[in-house]
Amino acid sequence: MGRSGFGRITFRIALLLALMALSGATLRAQSTSPSPTIEVDAGAQTHLFPHFWEKMFGSGRAILSLRESYRNDLRETKRITSFEYVRFHAIFHDEAGLYDEGKDGHPAYNFSYVDQIYDGLLQNHVRPFIELSFMPKKLTSDPNALHPFWYKQNVAPPKDWDKWEQLVENFTRHLVDRYGLDEVAQWYFEVWNEPNLDFWAGNPKEATYFELYDRAARAVKRVSPRLRIGGPATAQAAWVDRFLAHCEEKNVPVDFASTHVYGNDQAEDVFGTHEKIPRTHMVCRSVKKIHDQIAASPYPNTPLIWSEFNASYMNEPAVTDTAFMGPWMADTIRQCDGLTAMMSYWTFSDVFEEQGVVKTPFYGGFGLLAEGGIPKAAFNDFALLHQLGDTRLDVDSDSVLITRHKSGSLAIAAWNLFLPEEAGSPKTITLHFKGLSGAQNARITIVDKEHGSPLPAWEKMGRPAFPTSAQIDTLRKSAALPAAQSRSLKDGALTLTLEPQSLALIELDK
Repeated sequence: MGRSGFGRITFRIALLLALMALSGATLRAQSTSPSPTIEVDAGAQTHLFPHFWEKMFGSGRAILSLRESYRNDLRETKRITSFEYVRFHAIFHDEAGLYDEGKDGHPAYNFSYVDQIYDGLLQNHVRPFIELSFMPKKLTSDPNALHPFWYKQNVAPPKDWDKWEQLVENFTRHLVDRYGLDEVAQWYFEVWNEPNLDFWAGNPKEATYFELYDRAARAVKRVSPRLRIGGPATAQAAWVDRFLAHCEEKNVPVDFASTHVYGNDQAEDVFGTHEKIPRTHMVCRSVKKIHDQIAASPYPNTPLIWSEFNASYMNEPAVTDTAFMGPWMADTIRQCDGLTAMMSYWTFSDVFEEQGVVKTPFYGGFGLLAEGGIPKAAFNDFALLHQLGDTRLDVDSDSVLITRHKSGSLAIAAWNLFLPEEAGSPKTITLHFKGLSGAQNARITIVDKEHGSPLPAWEKMGRPAFPTSAQIDTLRKSAALPAAQSRSLKDGALTLTLEPQSLALIELDK
């Protein structure tokens, strides 16, 4: 998770309740409006549509990647998305065994687990997006600076800045020696995680983080100038403008800018305002903020990598475990298109222990797959969105994405989005196609509360905290992606009704 959130949960819930009346009134007004007709012009203006939302996923900390359950979930996510990178915390945590010091204080390195971790990713055709964190206990300036997460990572600055630099350089050089420069040059190195929050105990936070970054960046570049380094990996879309200005002033290498925002972050923290920004708009408004800051910076062509995002940074079962994630993701893609090179959904798997050992399969975990490899609705939603084409067509609608494949066939995402606290109502839409040649048939696949989700079956079972093997098998089967239904266009149009919190993929042959 991108932050602990322990001190803000009560405030978030109170604010959410206060917003319900306003947001509910807006959504009810939308639900009673006339059924829209959406004009789909096959000859409309287009632009390239790289699948920026599925190139990278976050995951539980580094050591968890050695588990077979983690690797099974990674393979399943790779199968439906073809994702390229995975990012996790704590490669320098002592449980990975990398760093030690002898009695004379001389550093000693053990790459056994590090190699197994990265070998496992590469064997499954996924590359590391390396987060250089956290501080080994033999190198920390404060052994008591432990984060409240279950695995108690140390978040203090190093006791010796030169040894920090040596650690990063030796770590990087080992990777190049083991995997080759041509391979590692395709990876990314990001310095730390959310130093503006309680993941960094430097004082003052910003100045000490900049030193941490500067030394790490120069260490990585000493190994090879071809290697990519970036930051500041902040929460709440913070520091990026000042970070880039700092890199320019101090002539520090920077190859990309990274930061995070979640749908339930607050305007006070992200924008310094008292606006009430719903979770349906927070992420992409934040992305636009940073996109514009980079454009106005000394490095206007710096790629923006959003290295964590989700609809919530809390464990909210009504959010991340439910069909809400499909329309939320589709609408987020619509809004963020063209603003970022890559976004990393947090996370692909509930093999995850920031709050401790998982106590029940559906607790509001961030993963696409629940414990036991049970696909959530979000897993099927990503499978549908993966089928979109690589060219996007302009359309006058905020609830569809019109795309085209290289073959010329159209792939359309359509959704009915309500906030999690809203019951919502069905929405009927008509897609009217212009510029299509010949008879057209459509294949329609829909994920909603009752289709492509394991939750109805889990409820019928009595919500077991520890499902049996047979129950897990039943849950997996109940979560299968529904079969596509074939429909013919009538007079060049297709009408369909979408239940609340549903996502539809409509595929038309050329």
